[in-house]
Amino acid sequence: RDRGDFERPRPASHGPSFAARQPRFIRAGMAEAPPGPGPIRVTPSREQAGQRIDRLLAETIGTISRSRVKALIDEGALSRTEPGAAPGNNVRVTEPAEPARAGAIYTLILPEPLPAAPQPQSIPFPILFEDRDLIVLDKPAGLVVHPAPGNRDGTLVNALLAHCGPGFTGIGAEKRPGIVHRLDKDTSGVMVVAKTQLANDVLTAAFAARDMERTYVALCWGLPTPLTGEIEGAIGRDKRDRKRMAVVSHGGKAALTRYKVIRGYATCAALVECRLATGRTHQIRVHMSAHGHPIVGDPLYLRRIPAVAKALPAALRGALLDFPRQALHAASLGFSHPRTGAALR
Repeated sequence: RDRGDFERPRPASHGPSFAARQPRFIRAGMAEAPPGPGPIRVTPSREQAGQRIDRLLAETIGTISRSRVKALIDEGALSRTEPGAAPGNNVRVTEPAEPARAGAIYTLILPEPLPAAPQPQSIPFPILFEDRDLIVLDKPAGLVVHPAPGNRDGTLVNALLAHCGPGFTGIGAEKRPGIVHRLDKDTSGVMVVAKTQLANDVLTAAFAARDMERTYVALCWGLPTPLTGEIEGAIGRDKRDRKRMAVVSHGGKAALTRYKVIRGYATCAALVECRLATGRTHQIRVHMSAHGHPIVGDPLYLRRIPAVAKALPAALRGALLDFPRQALHAASLGFSHPRTGAALR
């Protein structure tokens, strides 16, 4: 066959062509046409050894920004195979600043591109308040807020588009809801979403100015002392695990969490109310863990069985250790209505 016949893609119903599924190899220092989804492999030369791997990949591929490469590394899309290693014997690269190793094969998995715009999907969610400017809802645990690699649909944004219907004008030039703040996928509770540009602008400014009342409840291990207090510590990316945040001594962003024990269960566990003075990624989860009282069920910040769990009856201990998500709920949200100024809570 001639070259055109060989590279002609199959019909969409049969999935990507054989050629599209194959890994592409790039010689060190060489670039190619904009790559499509799938694996792409780069082998650094001796001259390139020691460079930051994110910078080297971006420069070598030539069609992907360094920030995009960093994001893919954070998502676990990059692996390294040492020279002479057996097939499949690779190591996931988690640090964008890792020095490149000459002769190693770096495999970067490029995901399928996201649709140009999220599509409406009928996904039920509890509505607490709604008018022409905004929706206040109770986000269920397990629902991702916004489409992203790994969660391209089935998100709150998809659900909101279906709920608002075809007459929804959206924010700015796009037909989309205004996500002015977020909750982690497995954190449940109250969120406000803007339906108009006015609401989006006012609510965004209110969050930036910390002019919002936000209260969470959490079930944590152990009994915090004192029973009422503050946890303060700058939060930044954990250098040992890019998926985690940590209290850091240098860099990071200032963070303050005020807590109050609602009820203690001997010294084994406590129901705690947390109020955010700032809004950093995973703030309550990071601060409570750093304070020695990680949240029950937290998959990122609870890495070992707490010593206090041994004092619990076996059935209760098992139920808490097997809790399927972080026991964290956004209990209340208070703010002024962006159009009328009325106090909403």
